Amino acid sequence: MTAIDSTRAIVTADATARRGRIGQESVNWPATIILLVCALTVLLPLYVTVTMSLKTGGQAVDGNAFSLPAPLTLGSFVEAWTLTDFPRGLAISAVITAVAVTGSIVVSALASYAIVRNWDRRLFRWSFFYLLAAMFIPFPVVALPQIQLTGLFGLDNPVGVAVLHVVFGLAFNTLLFTAYLRSIPLELEESMRMDGATTWQVFWRLIFPLLGPMSATVGIFAFLASWNDFMMPSLIISNPELQTLPVLQSMFQTQFSNSYNVAFASYLMAMAPSIVVYLVAQRWVLSGLTQGAIK
Repeated sequence: MTAIDSTRAIVTADATARRGRIGQESVNWPATIILLVCALTVLLPLYVTVTMSLKTGGQAVDGNAFSLPAPLTLGSFVEAWTLTDFPRGLAISAVITAVAVTGSIVVSALASYAIVRNWDRRLFRWSFFYLLAAMFIPFPVVALPQIQLTGLFGLDNPVGVAVLHVVFGLAFNTLLFTAYLRSIPLELEESMRMDGATTWQVFWRLIFPLLGPMSATVGIFAFLASWNDFMMPSLIISNPELQTLPVLQSMFQTQFSNSYNVAFASYLMAMAPSIVVYLVAQRWVLSGLTQGAIK
């Protein structure tokens, strides 16, 4: 028997043994049951949301939320589009979220890079602790001062909301970027500096591209926090015509509280962008979290 034949026999035997072990493994029923329960907590509300949005007004108030729509209609989406002035609210929410996501990634990455590469200096080290302390201050505690400051500086508009989203997410995002930056070898920067690169060039040409997985993680967190935020826009934006989608949809808890089909249709339309963004970025989210946890 030649060496090649021996290698093939060993590989075949190993594969056979592995298939045998896989076939003998028992199902982990406790974990399976827990996963099913967790899935139901998401799928059941989603099912009710979809079916209610496809019903007529009379079917929506019949008391049976789990019944299928008969007949199926898309009129609820048309009515929700008109009542909330959906294109305007969508555009405002999209602009605020885009600024918040971009600002969160850039500002947090710059801050984290400065802290990690100057950790031996007391000012940068205490700056990191100061940012971590800000994570324990809830927004309602500083809501009134923020309202006064934004009004004083003329930021009681979507621009002020976007800036506040970046500021309030800075602590958590810096924590994520800092953990990830510690896994990047310093030798990569030193070799680039030997070629005459400045600190600015090192960051944008070397470090920032390497932060891609963590940037996706921070971006999806910033997107969800900004897109779904209700409290900050409702308190900061003074012009009702410049409100975001979550604030506009609050009408379904007041004068349109019985229009369940229209409300759920509006919620579905507002959910669609966040679902699309997550599906696009989710493969980088887990990569960023796992790599950031290992030094």
